[in-house]
Amino acid sequence: MIEWLTKDWLSITVPVVVFLSFFVVAIWARRTVYSYLNNLLSKTKWEEREIFLQAIRHPIFQWCIILGAYSAVQISALSSYGKALAGSIAGSAFVVSLIWTTISLAEKLLRIYLNKIKTPSLLPANLIINVLRITFVVSGVLILLDIWIISTTPLVLIITIALLVVILASRDEILNIFSGFELARSSLIKTGDYIKLESGEEGYVSDITLRNVQIKASGGRIVLVPNSKLAKTTITAYRKPLKKATQPFHFHTQLYIKELTGLKTKNLPELISILKDVPDSVVYYHTHSFIEEYHYLTPQPANEFALWVSDVIGNEILAEKLSNIDTFEFSSISGLRERIIAVVNEELSLRGEGRMAFEGREFHFIKSVSVVLPTQYIAHDLREFVEALRKVSMNSLYYHIFESRLRLQKGINDFSIWLQDSLNERELSDKIAALDPYNYTLEGVRSLIIQLIEGRIK
Repeated sequence: MIEWLTKDWLSITVPVVVFLSFFVVAIWARRTVYSYLNNLLSKTKWEEREIFLQAIRHPIFQWCIILGAYSAVQISALSSYGKALAGSIAGSAFVVSLIWTTISLAEKLLRIYLNKIKTPSLLPANLIINVLRITFVVSGVLILLDIWIISTTPLVLIITIALLVVILASRDEILNIFSGFELARSSLIKTGDYIKLESGEEGYVSDITLRNVQIKASGGRIVLVPNSKLAKTTITAYRKPLKKATQPFHFHTQLYIKELTGLKTKNLPELISILKDVPDSVVYYHTHSFIEEYHYLTPQPANEFALWVSDVIGNEILAEKLSNIDTFEFSSISGLRERIIAVVNEELSLRGEGRMAFEGREFHFIKSVSVVLPTQYIAHDLREFVEALRKVSMNSLYYHIFESRLRLQKGINDFSIWLQDSLNERELSDKIAALDPYNYTLEGVRSLIIQLIEGRIK
């Protein structure tokens, strides 16, 4: 025995080394292939990818071990008959493992998808699974018979390698198919929906397949979008398209710069005297700009004149009268100025000039210098308008809702004019125009407008 081992040690050592090499490769392959497939399937956002990966993780190791055993036997000192017998056994073990893995994985996936997708009553889930199981078992038996009658192990290995090559070469197609299954399962997009992709394509969904989604775009064009692309991009899905505005709405914002005039007053007669001669920008600052600055208060203070009369002069009756002046009722600053002067004059005729302001508590007249700037937000329909309205600043809201009454000299806001003139949404326009700014903060007005428009969209 020792003499034989000494003489033929190489014929034993080489097969053992080959088998151990395949054992190491098996450990490496299980991790590498698992990691590669995990990265590949993660791009599809396929929810069942963990089931798939767990199902093939251990078989990959088994298949490498089987291949290592087969290779070790083939280079061993066994007779031709022994090698053929060992090859048939290794091939049979590989086929049994492959068929068992395939049946187990297919059954799990089918049960998940058949529970999520309504199948016809004449085609129950158990029947589909049993047919699939029988098909694979029969195929496996036929392959095993071939192995034991005529040795076809090399052909099986070639087919397996070819399948792996095809899978790697067709990874984009595989991504499309998995993404197609996910679209079908989730029902996020349906035939007849109007969708808009992040890349700019938009139109009606005319067909959904396992490979792509067909979009009927404007002009009758058919756009084919691969399912894998849909899985990676942002999709806005509408159940119906909205009417496009004849003119898009461009959101603007307005910034104010305060400028001291050097004018101040310590009593009501001086207030009236100076108020008659100051430019409109001064009146605007102490009324409109004042309201915008304190937009977060409910109810909002009417104007800074009322606040000064109440806090400094101490005339609560006059302060109440000034507060009752609806700043947004006037389509011009001159009209608002005359109304304030009239209210103060009436009070002076009834109760006199009242007390004087203490030193340091005088009313300082400030001029408002405004700068109008365009924003990045443009709306072509109601949905785009709502999305932009959620993002614009308070200054932009004030500019379009309140300041527009003076700018347009119509006593109406920019939103209502655009809805009526460019979208023919007269009812929605009237509802927004009727909102009372004294009852809400600017944020509250924003929320109400969004609710009104979303109600119209639905």
